[in-house]
Amino acid sequence: MKRLLRTRWFQVALALVLLATTAAWLKARGNGPDDDALVARVKKGDFRILVTTSGELRAPKFVNISGPQNMQQAEIYNGVKIQTMVAEGTQVKEGDVVADLDRSPAATKLADVNLALQKAQAQYEQASLDSTLNLSKAREDLHTALLTLEEKKLARDQSKFEAPSVQRQVEIDYEKAFRALKQDSADYITKTDQAKAKMREVGSDYERQKNKLKIVQDIMGAFTIKAPSSGMVIYIKDWQGKKRGVGAQVSAWDPAVATLPDLTTMESVTFVNEIDVRKLAVGQTATLTLDADPSKKLRGKVTAVANVGEQRPNSDAKVFEVKILVEKPDTTLRPGMTTGNGIETMSLKNVLHVPLETVLNESGVPFVFRRNGLGVVKQEVETGAMNDDEIVITRGLDEGDRVLLSPPAEKDKLALVRLPNSKAVQRPANGDTAVSPTKQVPVKKTP
Repeated sequence: MKRLLRTRWFQVALALVLLATTAAWLKARGNGPDDDALVARVKKGDFRILVTTSGELRAPKFVNISGPQNMQQAEIYNGVKIQTMVAEGTQVKEGDVVADLDRSPAATKLADVNLALQKAQAQYEQASLDSTLNLSKAREDLHTALLTLEEKKLARDQSKFEAPSVQRQVEIDYEKAFRALKQDSADYITKTDQAKAKMREVGSDYERQKNKLKIVQDIMGAFTIKAPSSGMVIYIKDWQGKKRGVGAQVSAWDPAVATLPDLTTMESVTFVNEIDVRKLAVGQTATLTLDADPSKKLRGKVTAVANVGEQRPNSDAKVFEVKILVEKPDTTLRPGMTTGNGIETMSLKNVLHVPLETVLNESGVPFVFRRNGLGVVKQEVETGAMNDDEIVITRGLDEGDRVLLSPPAEKDKLALVRLPNSKAVQRPANGDTAVSPTKQVPVKKTP
């Protein structure tokens, strides 16, 4: 009998020990690290709002390496193909050959101009011969008229002793000769002016063709493009964003093929969507990272924000160009490098903040599921600014509080605990009791 009692007491004691162990384990589970994947603690500290974009390094100061500047004068309007070009990043000295352009269009134009020049020269020579012949004949006619007038004058002087009718006829002949001489003199002046006008016409066309020939010849010489100064060759981009290399077209209106950038000043050029651009302003600081070296961080400052949006290739959204000047560029930076830009639009000191997914919304009232010992409280909160990952809590939580990252299973059974003097107006329920805070959580507007 005593043995049986001892056995039962032992079983009762063992059960009490197991019960105490289970309670301690449950309490430790409620406060320990086992649920770190399910809860987040309310943190207090600095809170930054960033606009993150990707950009491309560019040197704002550079010298263009260009092809012929006057192809329009030579009537070469179509694009000229780049036949050869040094590799991008090549260090060149002043006068070094950078690229060669296809001379076929210029050669065709040169042949056409040569033919036009030969025709203009033939017309000039023909006009010169015609003018010489016409003026020679006019001078001969004028000399003949002068002799005729002198002959008629002699006849008139000798007719003084003749009958009046004879004298009258001689007087008429003299008058005709005088008028003919006057007419021939006027014709000679007119033909001289005509000859000069014709020579000016054919002569100007002849000179124009000679000048055009010289322009085409000079352009063909400029099809070998040389560096205007020393530096690193960086390919230029066309309006579609493609780099001009071998095979690309150079137009008469945009003859540049490459640049020689000043690497002592660098900026990141990025494009921001129309929602985020309202937050940006000149003078804001930024942190830049390089895809080529993620460990390197650079400081920058926004120097320009476009007022007018544009549509980039292969994109339907409107974006705005933003320029960020790198404060201390080093020798490792190269134009064309891809950058990650974090532009700081707001900075708050010593505020409470939680992960964005912990804040839900019910009928216009933001709330969180807060751990309270072994239980969960559906707690209303007042929110402030938010960034891509976190949101500021202005009222309703304390530092160190634990909030659930996802709703608990018994979420529908929990009543919402409102804040005293809450400013949130609860709307009639519409069946949607948990809405993403990115759509309905009221936040402070960032400048």
